[in-house]
Amino acid sequence: QLSEDVERVSENPADEREGEMEVHEDVSSVILPDSELGTTAPSLRFSKTCLKNVFSVILLFIYLLLMAVAVFLVYQTISDFREKLKHPVMSVSYKEVSLYDAPGIAFYPGKARLLSCKHHYYDHIPPLINPGQPGIIECNTRRINYTDPFTNQTMKYALVVQGPRDVKKKELVFLQFYLNETDQDFSAIDYLLFSSFQEFINSPEKAEFMKDCESSYSSWKFSGGFRTWVKMSLVKTKEEDGSETVEFKQETSVVNYIDQRTKPRSDQLFFVVFEWKDPFIQTVQDIITANPWNMIALLCGIFLALFKAADFAKLSVKWMIKIRKRHLKRRSQVMNHIN
Repeated sequence: QLSEDVERVSENPADEREGEMEVHEDVSSVILPDSELGTTAPSLRFSKTCLKNVFSVILLFIYLLLMAVAVFLVYQTISDFREKLKHPVMSVSYKEVSLYDAPGIAFYPGKARLLSCKHHYYDHIPPLINPGQPGIIECNTRRINYTDPFTNQTMKYALVVQGPRDVKKKELVFLQFYLNETDQDFSAIDYLLFSSFQEFINSPEKAEFMKDCESSYSSWKFSGGFRTWVKMSLVKTKEEDGSETVEFKQETSVVNYIDQRTKPRSDQLFFVVFEWKDPFIQTVQDIITANPWNMIALLCGIFLALFKAADFAKLSVKWMIKIRKRHLKRRSQVMNHIN
């Protein structure tokens, strides 16, 4: 419509010259023909108002895009927080100690017999003088019978021995067992480790204590005719309810024992060594990495940006409506003047 008005004004140059001063004050977007240069083709350019409108529309779309991104961030933040609550991260820490609480070592020898048991230090185990013969038993031992916790029918016999304590001096416990005859193709002795020998001693119901230990801890074997070296490490796990469970990890190495007794024997000798691997107690616990305060702060920032964007969009729309009304008013003034 403005282009048609300009063409009409160009066809009536006399009328245009009469109202040039008044129209020039109200309309800045109309370009009149240059009579001095003799050009008749009208040239139109974007006015400042049009540029402001375009710029405002572009800003409005940018802020709408930012609002969409903010809404997506809110949704993603809440989803990540819920996911972290469902899947906590496992945290592992190590505590160095000089003395361990002496563990309990429960052996299930069956028909085998304990010949000797002794504590040594600095990994030094002197050679056996009379292998296969009864020796010195220096370890603190207890013998106990209890029913199998899984069948409640079978009676089990256990020999409980106090384990090593001093990790700085590399204290170890060396035991020798003897089995005269066996009806199997191979022979082995079962054993299990539990956290505290002193708790076993102080327990009023030692049979129930051993049943609980067998239900909670894993059991291992060592074979006859070998020297089995067991290096232990302690792992404590903190549960969600605040309770703490203890388990052992082992590194086992086996060395062949060369029987140098003069007469050939049909019996079996068992040798086993227990030692701490290192002075570190490993503690494992689940940690929820989702921090509710961080999430609340992030959500507050996102909602503040949303409100600011909405306020700017509202002001931009009002400003565009105002500019549009002013433009229509000016155009109507031009049309009235032309008429």
